[in-house]
Amino acid sequence: MSANSADDLQRIYGARFAGNLAYRRKVWKVLIPSFFQKYIAPNDVVLDLGCGYGEFINTVQCGKKFAMDLNPDAPRHLEPAVKFLEQDCSARWQLDDGSLNVVFTSNFFEHLPDKASLGRTLDEIFRCLAPGGKIIAMGPNIRYLPGKYWDFWDHHLPLTEKSLAEGLTNRGFEVMECTARFVPYTMVNQREYPVAFLKLYLHFRLAWQILGKQFLIIASKP
Repeated sequence: MSANSADDLQRIYGARFAGNLAYRRKVWKVLIPSFFQKYIAPNDVVLDLGCGYGEFINTVQCGKKFAMDLNPDAPRHLEPAVKFLEQDCSARWQLDDGSLNVVFTSNFFEHLPDKASLGRTLDEIFRCLAPGGKIIAMGPNIRYLPGKYWDFWDHHLPLTEKSLAEGLTNRGFEVMECTARFVPYTMVNQREYPVAFLKLYLHFRLAWQILGKQFLIIASKP
């Protein structure tokens, strides 16, 4: 579920990301091999929740790929190997119980209308993950963005790493990692730094405590 209609999503993201889509893809081609790939095995079945233009799911190496979004523009950006699910994430997913190994989501939960919708979404993630499966979630941390968080029209649900971790625990997950500060807030209307800086940033965790404005949480299904 999104608090915005499909037409709204198409307009918002078309305008917001048209100018730097190539740069975003370069960034994810560093983030994945330098950080996220270690959490995903070669044969894993992975779903990218709120996939956007597919920067993550197109790049990650895994056995089978799914992507879910309500933006009608999303499918044309996805590689042929990615199966697209166009549906409300808080309704029952078009997947069998225990059919996924990893659910990844980046900058998506803040677009949901309320915590009831997020709770139903977490329930579906739990149902569709196999035992031992993981959710990897990153997003803006309202604790460090009290004003800037609301600069985007489609931000509705403020979260911190602690509130999301508690929600995951209440839904039956075991939190493995909970990082309050991970990467900077946004690439929208920002300077495009050389991606080599990102590789250094990921390995220099002290910089996370200065520049990081997004949380990172990894939780597993027992």
